[in-house]
Amino acid sequence: MLDKRKKALIHLFSAMQTAMLYSKDHPLFLKTIEKSYKSLKEALENKTEIVVGMVDEELACEEEIYFDLSRKLRSSILYLLDRNIEKIYIHKALNRDELGEFVALLASSKNELSKDSQKVLALHGIRNIKTGKIKDYLFLIKGTEGWQVMQKLYESSVDSYVQSVASVLNLEEVDYIDLRFNLLNVMENFAGRHQEIMSLMEIKKKDLLTYVHLMNVSILSMHLSAKLGYSKDNVLDVGTAALFHDIGKMYISSEILKKKSKLTEREFSKIKDHAILGAKILNEYTDTMGILPAIIAFEHHLRYDLTGYPQVTYQKKPSTASYIVSICDVYDALAQRRTYKKDSPPNEIYEIMIKDRGKLFHPEILDRFFEVTGVWPVGTIVSLSDNSTAVVREVNEQDIFRPKVEIISPAAKKRFVDIEMEKEKINIVAPLNPFGEGKKYLDSVRN
Repeated sequence: MLDKRKKALIHLFSAMQTAMLYSKDHPLFLKTIEKSYKSLKEALENKTEIVVGMVDEELACEEEIYFDLSRKLRSSILYLLDRNIEKIYIHKALNRDELGEFVALLASSKNELSKDSQKVLALHGIRNIKTGKIKDYLFLIKGTEGWQVMQKLYESSVDSYVQSVASVLNLEEVDYIDLRFNLLNVMENFAGRHQEIMSLMEIKKKDLLTYVHLMNVSILSMHLSAKLGYSKDNVLDVGTAALFHDIGKMYISSEILKKKSKLTEREFSKIKDHAILGAKILNEYTDTMGILPAIIAFEHHLRYDLTGYPQVTYQKKPSTASYIVSICDVYDALAQRRTYKKDSPPNEIYEIMIKDRGKLFHPEILDRFFEVTGVWPVGTIVSLSDNSTAVVREVNEQDIFRPKVEIISPAAKKRFVDIEMEKEKINIVAPLNPFGEGKKYLDSVRN
């Protein structure tokens, strides 16, 4: 019996081929659309979305590559790639008319979908299908060009998040399909790369710093959720909730948020109110985004020992997702530089957070977080005990203090070093701030 996803792909490509021969009101076209729609709904029965990708002319769905099917459908795959379509995202809310419009559009002129596919799809009333390029190629692009592409993608993602958050702040409808599609792109490209983002990207618009923090917390939360074994659907749910976890704080005066001196009792009360306010706002969006965003907005400051805020009369522990977002929220806040505070080096962040293990933070989830990110995250520039400079390339989950690094200076010493294997000879002495003494090494980090 054919795998449901494979069957859906066969029928989708068959409908696309039929569309090249017949008009969209022709009985044969309508018949293939009906068959394709039925098999897609079966494949989506227990899923929120399926993602079809074309990588090096091979057809993939989720984690599986269909080599045999790729050979049979090679001409259709090349046809899509020629139109800059490497990925097709299909949401479970898809209806039959949308599918028909989409397939007919695929068979139309090359130029229409090649320019701005999302805009074209929206103009044709197609909301539950998105197309785009697979951005994993960022890992393969070396040097300045690659980081420019990465920065452009990152800034584009921030802009998309600004629109989603602004919609909630204005109590307007959120384009949830578009939001989830953007989250998927972000998860594919930036999960596990928080330190690189912090080191290599300066957001010049100060008014975007809050949105950058929200997106970074979302990225960190999705990465940790995936490492904890969450399904992709659940990872995206956590990422969505993390994006809106501090929505209530955006109603608080920036003067209070940036105040260096001790807050008055009245000012701190306003700060604490943001959790309740955020939950109330997000409770209005449960039909589109589910209940998790409201839960996390309410719970992310409760603390593991329940001594945080808002004060609750019951002793029920927060959800696991709230623990995840709480850890990622504090980590990114410490890592980011602000006009009113400096960024903390990675080893200091670890020391600060580990002191609150079992008090502010869930102990096992905090341990797993640092196993995943390391004390010295990937992308950290460090000085070594042999007077060389290196960049962390791989975390060692067995010993979070001893990652794998690449020596980048002096050039004569350039090589990869597993510090765990050579700990008697080489150790990390200190991090180098990428905006300070480490700045001159950034080009080497990019290569």
